[in-house]
Amino acid sequence: MKIEQEVEFDEFSRACDLVEDYFGDGIDNVALHAPVSRRQLVAVLARAQLSGRQLAIDSLTEQGDVVYQSNDETLLWLDGGFWTDMRGRHHLEPDEGRAAREVHRRLIEAIDGDVPYYNRERDPFVLIERFDLYE
Repeated sequence: MKIEQEVEFDEFSRACDLVEDYFGDGIDNVALHAPVSRRQLVAVLARAQLSGRQLAIDSLTEQGDVVYQSNDETLLWLDGGFWTDMRGRHHLEPDEGRAAREVHRRLIEAIDGDVPYYNRERDPFVLIERFDLYE
């Protein structure tokens, strides 16, 4: 899955606000125990959100399973190394990618329950679909 994208600063800033609002305390809880700052984690989550949005939900659902879907979000377990691709695409440190992945995993587990064995190697991803916040 290869994505080439350029993002305007204001779009990135809105994505940062979006993930801070959406993930809330989940960001703080992960940043507290991860070797990345809260600010770094928000930036990584925003980059992942913009990349995931560009992939569009149709492409994402072909790569995994939808756990939950509403007008505001789609929660997925993805195959194909989504977070590995994010690290390469955005030149992230491994700790940054792991921390962002953990924020997504915790949210999906909170909604869907414990991760079954077959999902442990799959990538969790939450696509926030509140587009009014992107514009």
